Amino acid sequence: MKKKVAFYTLGCKLNFSETSTIARNFTDEGFDRVDFTEEADMYVINTCSVTDNADKKFKTIVKQAQKSNPDAFIAAVGCYAQLKPEELADVDGVDLVLGATEKFKITDYINDLTKNDLGKVHSCEISEADFYVGSYAIGDRTRAFLKVQDGCDYKCTYCTIPLARGISRSDTLENVLKNATDISNQGIKEIVLTGVNIGDYGKGEFGNKKHEHTFLDLVKALDDVDGIHRLRISSIEPNLLKNETIDFVAQSKTFVPHFHIPLQSGSDDLLKLMKRRYMTNLYKERVHKIREAMPNCCIGVDVIVGFPGETEQHFLETYHFLNELDISYLHVFTYSERDNTPAATMKGVVPKKVRNKRSKMLRGLSAKKRRAFYESQLGNDLTVLFEGENKEGYIQGFTENYVKVKSPWNPELVNTLHQVRLTEIDVDGLVRFEFVKEKVEA
Repeated sequence: MKKKVAFYTLGCKLNFSETSTIARNFTDEGFDRVDFTEEADMYVINTCSVTDNADKKFKTIVKQAQKSNPDAFIAAVGCYAQLKPEELADVDGVDLVLGATEKFKITDYINDLTKNDLGKVHSCEISEADFYVGSYAIGDRTRAFLKVQDGCDYKCTYCTIPLARGISRSDTLENVLKNATDISNQGIKEIVLTGVNIGDYGKGEFGNKKHEHTFLDLVKALDDVDGIHRLRISSIEPNLLKNETIDFVAQSKTFVPHFHIPLQSGSDDLLKLMKRRYMTNLYKERVHKIREAMPNCCIGVDVIVGFPGETEQHFLETYHFLNELDISYLHVFTYSERDNTPAATMKGVVPKKVRNKRSKMLRGLSAKKRRAFYESQLGNDLTVLFEGENKEGYIQGFTENYVKVKSPWNPELVNTLHQVRLTEIDVDGLVRFEFVKEKVEA
């Protein structure tokens, strides 16, 4: 009988791509992969440390696995496993904890899946996480997350990622192009480029700091890969998003008009405290440049509320800065203290109640911005890639510029591209359309 393994991923798109690579290792070793809700011999949980919530959720997921099979072997890998391995090993039911470099060799650490009395920890000093493991995730049949870079050399005062993932390093251009070709050969229409700091691509490509390629080189090379219909950049730092990249995406065959650019604060005082590498002026310039080159581009923004020292005045600065900026939506993060970060010991702690109130205000602003962006797209002819899930009798999809659309369920539309005209916004905020052209293939 083949052993069964199931996976649960917390956190970012990068974690999803790495879970897929780890899962393929298990398949190569003769395991059958099953859904996390099913009974399995082994459960692997890929952890995240970015928010407080992800830490707390870990225990709930372990209990979920134990419910499906009380005798199952449970392993924890990923960022939280690197930062606080002993803490995870102490959770009832956890047998194995693997840090940043060990997670890709997980099959070397398991023998007969006999449960341990205490969780065993194998984790390295993060300085040893200096090699690159390429990966990509195929979450459904429509899009794949392709990892091109890992680690970060920035020292943002709130962030644990450099402690969890190590220095900035990149995949070789040759390997990225090979993975992209493999993905397109599987009939997947969209690839999302992912990494910790993808604008830093090129660094560490040869196991050192030598730079032969840049992010722009990567973008240009991927644009020439046959068979890829759409390429999307997941998130890129404003100081690393160069005008040349914006101009190239504007005339690209496959890169879509969608940028997600972390801001974190609209106050220069706070950006300095956070040790970000730009001020609000540069951010504003980037947004204006994108709008000039691609008027219909979707622009998403990350923002943190409740950072230490954030006064009401600082928050209002952020609110007004974002309100006046021509952006499309926000991802709002409520600041939470992380051990071993400079921000955790800073003065001016913002009460939780105030953090939550500010978060609510920015989420309201995000809804307003998204609505305005969707309204600006009504009447436009765009291309939709339809997804595979039947959501209460509807099929959903995204246009190239990230407008979410819906239509009565039709399984024949799954993983197909169609030209449509956006007509109206439904009560649930999604956009209705009429078909302009049946099936578009690049």
